[in-house]
This record gives sequence, structure tokens and C-alpha cells, in this order.
Amino acid sequence: MELIRGLHNLRDQHRGCVATIGNFDGVHLGHHQILKQVSEKAMALGLPSVAITFEPQPREFFQGDKAPPRLTRFRDKLVLLQQHQIDRVFCLHFNQRLRSLTAEAFIDQLLLNGLEVKYFVVGDDFRFGCDRAGDFELLRQTGKTHGFTVVNTATYLVDGERVSSSRIRNVLASHDFELAARLLGRPYTLSGKVVHGQKLGRQLGVPTANLSLQRKQLPFSGVFVVEAVTESGERYRGVANVGVRPTLDGVSPLLEAHLFDFDNSIYGQRLVVEFKGFVRPEKKFENLTSLTEQIQSDIEFAKAWSPA
Repeated sequence: MELIRGLHNLRDQHRGCVATIGNFDGVHLGHHQILKQVSEKAMALGLPSVAITFEPQPREFFQGDKAPPRLTRFRDKLVLLQQHQIDRVFCLHFNQRLRSLTAEAFIDQLLLNGLEVKYFVVGDDFRFGCDRAGDFELLRQTGKTHGFTVVNTATYLVDGERVSSSRIRNVLASHDFELAARLLGRPYTLSGKVVHGQKLGRQLGVPTANLSLQRKQLPFSGVFVVEAVTESGERYRGVANVGVRPTLDGVSPLLEAHLFDFDNSIYGQRLVVEFKGFVRPEKKFENLTSLTEQIQSDIEFAKAWSPA
């Protein structure tokens, strides 16, 4: 899969495609429906499939640190899009210039002169352009005039409710990982490279694999039953703390996973952590003795845990 960053990096070979557009945060079942339609149409027309997305996401541009936490980092989003047979990701830098484009200018610069889109698939709620003035009807009429087809995709429902990134964030905040997996089409995961920490866990007899999550915000925090997947594909059950470690005066979000029956060195390797169940909220302990006792209790709980 090819990543194209910005209009200035478009070349002649990038023109002519079947495309869609969105944040694709989480790449959930609603997105799957759109991506499937794009990839199948691209194959039928003999054209590349393209997903247009933004960095930062528009709400992050407008709301800053008050924006909702992402479900997936950009790197993970690319991996998921590739799994859905997307040939190219066209990433636009969302800044004041892009935010100020009228809906008509957006179509002209990006879809017509930029990508020369032949077939465009959008979600049923898609709005674009300055003040979100553009909608499906404007796209459809422009497509008629300029010779490209525009179709929308019906809302995808699970249990009678729309599947959306916002709904999944709410589900994760309530620690319903079974429902989150149903909405995503896969278990919810956090991933990253294993980094060196303070080695406190090893001193306490519970060595941890520490993942720097490179995020300011997370969709949840606390202690969880997890299953970790190593680069070699091996799976280990464990217990993980996600948060800022208040007992140790932490600031940046970190994932610390203690994996059962595991004692290998995996520094620098990528670890994928699947969330299975909730153990307890993150809390500050008065001393390391209290923390150690609680960790042992967490481990016992996680080892005994089974899906409801």
C-alpha cells in the first residue's frame, strides 16, 4: 500500500481511482462496509482503491486536547486499511488552509484536479468543506457534470444502533470489551514497541513489558485482563496497567503488561495487547508494599478470569 502525504506529492500515476474519505478512526464495521464497496468497485473497473484521510483529525484541529481520544494511532490505521485491500492512502494535512476551502473548491482541488476520481463512495453522514457546507447531493450533482459516480453507504447497525467511533469510545469507557470487539470486527488492541522502564516491576517480582503509547489521551485507564501477541505470533495471557502510574508520579500514558509464563527479552520489538476484561481502576497507593500486594491480587484475578 502506498501512502501519499499532501496534494503536492500527487503524480500523474495517482490520477484515476475509486475513492472514499473519512477519519476511519478504529476502522470499525461501518468502515468495513465502505472499504469493501471501494475495493470491489476498484477491482471491477481496473482502478486503484484510495482512502482519503486527515492528520490531525478535524476535531483535533478544532478542539486540541479536548478532542476525543483516538481509537487507533495513524500507523495502526494504515495497517488496518491495507488489510481491506486499499491500494493507496491519501493523507491531507488538516490546517487552516484546508479548513477554509469551500465545498466547491474541495471537490475541484482534491477530487477533480487532484485524484481525478472516477467513483466516489461516502458514508451517509458525510459533510465537507468550510463550515461543513458540502453534502452528498452536491457531490452527486458535481459527479453528473464532470463524469464521475457518487454513491453513499447506508448506516451499519449492531443491536439496532449505529456503529460509530463515538459509540465505540463510550463502550470502551465502560470496559465492555466484548461489545467493542463486535463493533470493531476484532478485539480492541493497543500496540507499540517495548521500551525500557524503571525496572520497578522486576524488582517487585512482576517484570513488565512497557509500551510507550505516544498519546496524550487514551479511551480508558485502569488494570485489565489482556492477551499479548509478540512479533513472532506467540500469545500470552497477562494483566496490564494502562495510565500514568500515579503511585510513581507518572505523567505520560504508559501500558505495562505482566505476561504469565513469559521471561524473554523483547525490548525494541512490537507488542500487540488485546483487552479482555476489567480488573480495577488505576489508583495511587500510599507505598510500594501496598502496590505490591495489590499487583499480586490483580494477577490472581486475571488468572482466574474467564469470559462471561
